[in-house]
Amino acid sequence: MTLGKIIVLGSLNMDLSIRVPRLPRPGETISGTDVARGAGGKGANQALAARRLGAQVALVGMVGADQFGAELRDGLAAGGVDVSGVGVTAAGPTGVALIVVGPDGDNMITISPGANAKVVARDLRARLEGAHALLLQLEVPIAACRAAADAARSAGVPVVLNAAPLPEHPGADLTGLIRRSDVLVVNETEAAGLVPGHADPTDAAVALRDLGVPEVVVTLGEHGAIAVGANEVTHVPAFPVDAVDAVGAGDAFCAEFALARTAGGADLRTATRRACAAGALAAARPGAQTSLPRRDEVDRLLSAPAPRRPEVSEHAT
Repeated sequence: MTLGKIIVLGSLNMDLSIRVPRLPRPGETISGTDVARGAGGKGANQALAARRLGAQVALVGMVGADQFGAELRDGLAAGGVDVSGVGVTAAGPTGVALIVVGPDGDNMITISPGANAKVVARDLRARLEGAHALLLQLEVPIAACRAAADAARSAGVPVVLNAAPLPEHPGADLTGLIRRSDVLVVNETEAAGLVPGHADPTDAAVALRDLGVPEVVVTLGEHGAIAVGANEVTHVPAFPVDAVDAVGAGDAFCAEFALARTAGGADLRTATRRACAAGALAAARPGAQTSLPRRDEVDRLLSAPAPRRPEVSEHAT
């Protein structure tokens, strides 16, 4: 049984990861473990996450005509994701992410976009029929995301934008995309980058909402998340886990939030809490797609005894 239909437009990357005793400083060389290869890309990660969480999922993206591309498409298809919208191009290689992971799960990532730079919002109107949400990120061209958001709005499908990775110089194109979105999900660094002068994540979330997006969620890592709606600010604490690798945590968060808030009809606080649980489970395991939790795991974590600190606090804005 599926719990909703999610369409994802986004990236597919082959992740090459090395674990190190600590993250290197600029100009420093550190020895780590043997390189590990794994499927990744924020679009692919969020698509597979949504599928494992119970959604019917279709991914629109692009890979190169190479071994990495074939492996990524085959792996997603085996996981139940519809990859008929993932094109193959000879104009560039499949995207690659170089990842360095520290002992506490923090990471440094460099991406070579390759075929992801060729993504267009093709055949999206037909795919959006019956969809509960369109899920977007920024590892593909903003122009493609804007076209996809316009198609979704015309079809009455909510747009959930994970504005990551944030461009070095966010401009009018990104602001336009944000204003086309129903929900914006960013981490606290990205939030501060979008609204300079708002270092406090709650202030940043409110400022982003005031740009015209109805709901904003700012993730805070081990401190949980802040969700801002029309008349509320809600802080949801994190679920305490032993973090191993944070690479897939944000993607699991976004997928669960989109599914719970749209197809599941959860209120803003409940959807954020479910998303925090999914992100915590992913952070407790190594890898990107290998770490993504299933719905029954999220449900079990949610039903476990709550931490002693207050679960949420709210006030009107």
